[in-house]
Order: sequence, then structure tokens, then C-alpha cells
Amino acid sequence: MKTKAPGSATATVRFTYVQSPVGKLRVAWSERGLVRVDTGRQLDAPPPAHWVRDDQNETPAIHQLRDYFAGARQAFDLTLDLDGTDFQRRVWAALADIPYGETATYAQLARRIGRPESARAVGAAVGRNPVSIILPCHRVIGSDGRLTGYAGGLEVKKKLLAMEGVREEAAG
Repeated sequence: MKTKAPGSATATVRFTYVQSPVGKLRVAWSERGLVRVDTGRQLDAPPPAHWVRDDQNETPAIHQLRDYFAGARQAFDLTLDLDGTDFQRRVWAALADIPYGETATYAQLARRIGRPESARAVGAAVGRNPVSIILPCHRVIGSDGRLTGYAGGLEVKKKLLAMEGVREEAAG
């Protein structure tokens, strides 16, 4: 996964909606890369006013998401155009290292980025992940093995983990 520094705030962001086994997704991209993938409850918020709807383009992200949902892809190879702090970017990069069908806790992620005392801050950064599914925040669970927080809603998280073969009682 390649991440570019965020582009200009005036850069054009295009978006479309895609149907998936976990419901409708909103996929947004710029000329620099993938900007957002929204699921579940995230779709309750309208897209920003400066985004332009584009239902004509089949982007690499859309193709790879379809492959993922078809069971033909376990990892994504996309250029990302993400806007976040250095800390958030480190957490998001660590998300990409959680293997398909496995889970990690917030505390484990904090250790992986060299900030073992920052599990709560890691949780906040995971919650601000702009490209859910692509950077698999659905694979992050609580220290006690419970499914906790997911910006798209816990039902979407459960479906994604089940699709990857993770049983809820075995998530920890």
C-alpha cells in the first residue's frame, strides 16, 4: 500500500456508491489515490459539498473491493490519499499488517508502533481510519476479545470478520 501526502484542499474528489455483501459502500478518490471508503452508519453523513459524484469510473479500489468480497483477494494494493496526523498514519499503516482472517487488539497495535502506553490513542486513530475495509480496522478488537467500536457499525464489522472466517467467540 502506498500513501501519498495529502493533496491540496481544492483537489477534486470523486465518489460513487457500490453494493457489497455488507451493504452499500461509498468510495471516494482523487487523482492522487483513494480518499475514503464509507460503510454502514458512515453513509448517514452526506458526502462533503466539494465532492463530485462519478458513477462512470471503475477505479482500482472498486475492482479490488469486488475481488475481496468475491473471496479472490485478501490484501489490497492501492495508492492512498489520506489526510491525517503522523500518529494516525502510523496506526493506519499498522492496520495494513493485520493478516486476513486474524485480529489484533488496540494494545497490540500500540506496541507494534512503538507506543505501548497509547492503546486509547490508537483506538481513536483506528476510529478515524478513512478507508475502512482497505485498511482493515474491522480486524481490531478489545483486549478482552470483544468486538468493539466500528465507524460503520458493529453489524458491518461482524459480517466482515465472518466473511474472513473469524468466529466472533474466537475473535480474541
